[in-house]
Amino acid sequence: MTPLQLSSNDLLADRRADYAEMLFASGEHAAAAELMLGALELAPNWAMGWFRAGEMHEAAGQAEAAAAAWRMSLKLEPADRPGATLKLQLIGAAPAADSPPSAFVEMLFDQYAEKFDHALVETLHYRVPELLTAAIAATGRNAFDHAVDLGCGTGLMGVKLRPVAQRLDGYDISAEMLRKARDKGVYDRLEKADLQKLEFSGEAADLVTAADVFMYLGALDRVFARVVKMLAPDGLFAFSVERLAGEGVFELQGSRRYAHSEAYVHGLIAAAGLRLLSLDRAVIRQDRREPVEGLIVVTERTA
Repeated sequence: MTPLQLSSNDLLADRRADYAEMLFASGEHAAAAELMLGALELAPNWAMGWFRAGEMHEAAGQAEAAAAAWRMSLKLEPADRPGATLKLQLIGAAPAADSPPSAFVEMLFDQYAEKFDHALVETLHYRVPELLTAAIAATGRNAFDHAVDLGCGTGLMGVKLRPVAQRLDGYDISAEMLRKARDKGVYDRLEKADLQKLEFSGEAADLVTAADVFMYLGALDRVFARVVKMLAPDGLFAFSVERLAGEGVFELQGSRRYAHSEAYVHGLIAAAGLRLLSLDRAVIRQDRREPVEGLIVVTERTA
């Protein structure tokens, strides 16, 4: 994938953008947005600049100007790697969608890969691999012929699965994440794949995991249908979601991640013909120093 253009490639425009960032950091959001628009007069085709201008307008309470800037970003970058579509949804300027742009998810994790392990484990106190591993062990199953780690990232879940899996495969949308996972040396096979479009044709798995993945997918019915096709009879499917409190099935959060309700998860399990073995609430990470509650779920495909 071509790197997202973080610079305008115009020296004067970049200088104005840098000053805008300084103003923004000092809390002068409206002034920052105005100066960023000045930079964009010199570099009108800079998609990431328009996206950033939208964020500055948003912080200044200028919702209409923010929406206009994000629409311009989307016009210039139709694949939407910056995630303008999600920003428009969050301010009510676009209809809610079932899933985020795949290009946004791919770019997000490509950019995050280098610092992913440290940021997630040390800073955000990420606990899903440990929690899922314990939930799987609680079923009494401690050996698997073939395990599949969906959205494997850098391999944090894979490290936990390796001791109990004779064969371990990983799938992820981000080439950079896969490169980091390959360095860990715990997978027998790694493949780049968009989980929203994954067509699985390999050997059936007796364990499929999705650790901290579904918050980047939104609607999960098609993914669950694909997982069932992967599973051998009596195979386990263990996954996590961020828990949505209150009404609804799933909802896009300000973090641009999706939260899913317990009722929605129960409905997915029933519709897929899976049997629920365990569902537990737990704090799965920190976000802006606040605990994020999730659901740790283990299901079984009935024979």
